Amino acid sequence: MEEKLIILQNRLKEYKSAVIAFSGGVDSTFLARIAKDLYDGNLLLITATSSTYPFYELDEAKSLAELLGIRHKIIVSEEIDIPGYSDNPPDRCYYCKSELFGKIKYIASEEGYDAVFDGSNADDLKDFRPGMKAKQEKGVISPLADSGFTKSEIRYFSEKYNLPTASKQSYACLASRFPYGEKITKIKLDRLALAEFELRSLGFSQFRIRSHENLARFEFIPSEMDKAWGLRDKLAEICRRSGFTYITIDLDGYRTGSMNEVLTELDKLGYHKSDKK
Repeated sequence: MEEKLIILQNRLKEYKSAVIAFSGGVDSTFLARIAKDLYDGNLLLITATSSTYPFYELDEAKSLAELLGIRHKIIVSEEIDIPGYSDNPPDRCYYCKSELFGKIKYIASEEGYDAVFDGSNADDLKDFRPGMKAKQEKGVISPLADSGFTKSEIRYFSEKYNLPTASKQSYACLASRFPYGEKITKIKLDRLALAEFELRSLGFSQFRIRSHENLARFEFIPSEMDKAWGLRDKLAEICRRSGFTYITIDLDGYRTGSMNEVLTELDKLGYHKSDKK
């Protein structure tokens, strides 16, 4: 792992300045911490706020940027305003990332930064992620993935650097909580954000609430299943107060990209409409 850290630092040294797409998550916070040592003041963090990015994540991003002592800019990138996005097709993430990275690249160009980085890691390359295509099209660089860093290795070094995100749960935008084809609306996003905010206060380390119209499907890691079952009345109360009618706990537990399980290989190969002949 120490060799990977050297590889990462050398990768960053290829540029004199950079902008980081900064969510305040485990990956982008670690990347920002390493980049700060190399770029000094020639580093900018940009966080995009939207209906799919809940208020508590934005507050954490602001606090982390201040803690790191790095210049921080907040922009608006409202995905549900993009034509077709709210219909929630399998390539939904492509349109989101294309819009986001386009805005960040413009700011980087206007302010004279050499490169734009994101926090994608090596584990992300194993899942179906249409946003990767948008990243490549916009020329966004993923130093962590390029250096072979996995999520567990990023957490290891985050702890060594005393970053508060070392044990933070993995996060994905709220749109990833909906099955493909279900209409995404601001009301549904706000309902979900509220439910997950209240669930965080119960001390679960890693979870998701998947939204299936009026049904909330909880995913917990195996070690916290018993705790979840013991709090089932509280979970039901949280979801009904947020606007859900039915509540269930997924027996398969938490896993990243669970909404991709319904996709066929053909869906994945032909996900981007412009690629279809």
